[in-house]
Amino acid sequence: MNFERIKEKLNILADAAKYDVSCSSSGSKRSNKNKGLGDSSGMGICHTYTEDGRCVSLLKILLTNHCIFDCAYCVTRKSNDIKRAAFKVQEVVGLTINFYRRNYIEGLFLSSGIFKNADYTMERLIAVAKKLREEENFNGYIHLKSIPGASDELMREAGLYADRLSVNIEIPSEKGLKLLAPDKNRADFLKPMVKVKNEIIQYKSEKKLIKSTPVYAPAGQSTQMIIGASGETDAEIMYTSAYFYKKFQMKRVYYSGYIPISYDDRLPSIGTEVPMMRENRLYQTDWLLRFYGFDIQEILNKEYPNLDTDIDPKLSWALRNLDQFPIDVNRADRKMIARIPGIGMRSVHKIIYARRQRRLNWEHLKAIGISMNRAQYFLVCDSPQFDLKDRTPAQLKSLILRNSSSKWSGAYSNQLNLFGSNAPLTV
Repeated sequence: MNFERIKEKLNILADAAKYDVSCSSSGSKRSNKNKGLGDSSGMGICHTYTEDGRCVSLLKILLTNHCIFDCAYCVTRKSNDIKRAAFKVQEVVGLTINFYRRNYIEGLFLSSGIFKNADYTMERLIAVAKKLREEENFNGYIHLKSIPGASDELMREAGLYADRLSVNIEIPSEKGLKLLAPDKNRADFLKPMVKVKNEIIQYKSEKKLIKSTPVYAPAGQSTQMIIGASGETDAEIMYTSAYFYKKFQMKRVYYSGYIPISYDDRLPSIGTEVPMMRENRLYQTDWLLRFYGFDIQEILNKEYPNLDTDIDPKLSWALRNLDQFPIDVNRADRKMIARIPGIGMRSVHKIIYARRQRRLNWEHLKAIGISMNRAQYFLVCDSPQFDLKDRTPAQLKSLILRNSSSKWSGAYSNQLNLFGSNAPLTV
C-alpha cells in the first residue's frame, strides 16, 4: 500500500466532504455484538453533538470527487479544474478501522461524486459498509450518502448496513435546480427518499412480529439544501423543509449557506457568502416546526417571506401576535407556554412539573432558567408584572434588543459554518 498516495487522497477527499453539513447520528440503536468494533448508539458526526450533548467525531470523506455532472454550485463539478482522487473500497475500510483503533473517530460518514452512473457509485458505497459490517465486524455508526437515481434494490441493501441514509435535495426549488444543474432531475432525488421511508416502515412493522428482523437505517434519513445560490426566499426554503418532514418523515433537514466558488452569471458573485446568521435563523425556524408546535404558515407567509436577522423567529412571531399575550404560566397548556419568547422546551418541562407543587412567581422562573429579558413582556405569574405599560411591537423590539447580549451579536459578517450543530435548544 502506498501510504503517501493514501495520505494525498485523504487530504483531497476529506476537504471536499466538508461542504456536506448533513451530519447527525442521533437515533441509531445498533448495539455492539459478537465482540465487534464500536457501538453506534448515540454516536455523531465529526465535531458535532449527540442528543445528550456529547461531542463526537467520525471519518468524513468522499469516495471520489470525480463527477459526471456539471452543477454550477458544486466544487466537484466536472468542469472545475481541481485535483481529482478516488479511494478503493478496501482503502476506505482500512482507514476507518485504523482510525477507530487509534480512537480518532467513532464511525464513518461516506459520500461521493457520481462516476459512471448512480448505480455503479451506490454499489461501491454499499461495498464499503458491507465489508465493515461483515468482514471487520464493525458496529460503529455509518452514514451513507444515497445517490440520486440509484435503484430500489440498492437502496434497500444500503439501509441494512448503514445507520443513516441521506440524499441531498441540493437546491430548494425545482426552477433553481433546472437553472444551476440542468442535467439533474428532481424526481431522481425523491425516488430514493420514498424507498427508504417505505422500507423503514416495513421493517419496523416486521420487527414487531419477528424479533430477528434486521434493523433498517435505524437513524432514519436526512437531506440538505444549499441556500443563497438560486435566490429562494426563506419562506420557499422552509416550505420545502416542511414538505420533506411530512412526506418523507425526515429526521433532519440541513441548511448550507452557499459559498461562491466560480465566476458564473447564474450565481452570486465571489465574496458574497451567505451570512451565518441566515443559516442560524433557518435552523431556529426548523426547531420551532419540529419541537414547538408551530405551523410554517404562522412564521413565514406572503406577508413575511423572509426571517428577521436581528431577532429570532419566535420573538418575531410573538411581536406580530401580541393579542395572544400575556400567557399565564400557572394555567396555560404546554403548547402555549412553549410559544413564549425566551422559554425553551427544557424550561417548559420544568415549569409544567414545578407548578404541580406550587404557583410559580418571578423568582421561580428565574431559577428555572428562562430568558427574562424576552419572556417578562409576554407572561404573567404569581407576582406583580415588571412593567404594565402598553407598548407597540416596534417599541418592545427596540427595548428587548437594547437590553440583549447575544452570542450572535458578532456573527453578522459572512462566515462558513461547515461543522457543528446549528439548531439551538432555546428560542
